[in-house]
Amino acid sequence: MTKIEADLVMLLRQLDDPERLEWPRGYSKTRTAVRFKDLVARLEGDFATPCAAEQDTQNSSEYGRIVVPAEATVRGTRIVVCVSKFGSLALVSADNPGAFLGTEDAMAEEELDSDDIAKVDRALTDLGYMVVPEETLTLDYDGPSYLDSSRPSWWDRFFGSM
Repeated sequence: MTKIEADLVMLLRQLDDPERLEWPRGYSKTRTAVRFKDLVARLEGDFATPCAAEQDTQNSSEYGRIVVPAEATVRGTRIVVCVSKFGSLALVSADNPGAFLGTEDAMAEEELDSDDIAKVDRALTDLGYMVVPEETLTLDYDGPSYLDSSRPSWWDRFFGSM
C-alpha cells in the first residue's frame, strides 16, 4: 500500500461510525443536495451537455450519481461520478464503478481521456469533494461497522446499500 493510499484509508477509518451506517452525524440533506446540484450544473457546463443524475439514494451511504454521457467525452466512454453521504467523498469511474480498476486503468486501455478526467476532478475539488480512487475503495473493509457481506470493501461502507 502506498503512503497516499494509506492516508486515504486512514481518512476512511476516521469517517467510519458503526452507529451511523447510512449517513454521518451532522448530515444535512439540504446542504448535500445543494452541493450535488452545483456539481451537476458544473459538469453540464464543462462538458456542454445535459448529465443524467440520480440523487437521495435510499438505504445507501451513497447520496447520488451523475453520468457524463459517452457522446460528450473524447474517447466515447461515459463517466460516472458517485457521491457519498460521508465526508464529501466522491468516486470517478469509466462506464460504471467496477468496469475498470480505476480511471488510470481506463486511460491505459484508451477508454478515458486525461483531459476529461481532469475536468471532472477539477469540478469535484472546486466544490469541496474528496476524490477517492476506485482502487482504494476495493480494499477489504476492516472498520468497526457490521456490513452484511461475506467480504466487504470500503466501497460497500461508503457507497453501498445498507
